[in-house]
Amino acid sequence: MTDLQKILFSMADENYRDFQSKLMPTVPKEKIIGIRTPLLRKFTKDFSKTPEAKIFFENLPHEFYEENNLHAFLLEFITDFDGCAEAVTKFLPFVDNWATCDSLSPKVFGKNKEKLPGHIEKWLSSEDTYSVRFGIKMLMEHFLGDDFSAEYPERVAKIKSEEYYIKMMQAWYFATALAKQYDAVLPFIENRALEKWTHNKAIQKAIESYRITEEQKEYLKTLKM
Repeated sequence: MTDLQKILFSMADENYRDFQSKLMPTVPKEKIIGIRTPLLRKFTKDFSKTPEAKIFFENLPHEFYEENNLHAFLLEFITDFDGCAEAVTKFLPFVDNWATCDSLSPKVFGKNKEKLPGHIEKWLSSEDTYSVRFGIKMLMEHFLGDDFSAEYPERVAKIKSEEYYIKMMQAWYFATALAKQYDAVLPFIENRALEKWTHNKAIQKAIESYRITEEQKEYLKTLKM
């Protein structure tokens, strides 16, 4: 066991590990230490300032779930856009669960949106599950507001995959897009641009949203397949 792993295990909460394990069927239970996220983020902030952080950063793949989360949190400290995008692309193929993928959100991406679409396209075109999921997540986080374009939901709809964690993110994207860009995104649902499961899941999640009006919800219910 490495010195870093010894430190991580000193923060372990066995009950929390058992709870997390049930949420992440893709990760063996013995690979989960059980560290609560606020505690790991606090540790990351201090660890990022040490020489060991750079060594850890280059040491892929990692052994434990929390090491992957530590890596994801460290990525958020990179202030150079190009360097961060390169490091994210390098890391994503080693991600093996939705939680690590979804926790990754570098602030520098939001400050350089004009550079982001090219990288998003590379992630969406990947054969790696969590690279694709992360690409959809970036479109959802950064391009459903003032920078929205109909080409983005069109691109997400074109993704064809049987991977549950990709289809679920597609559904989440369209549910969120309906809440933020209803008129522009509704035709994708009306025209059944998504396969049946993803289509129905998107409608379900949209109906659960407080940002969708009751009138819109009633109409969306009629569009279920």
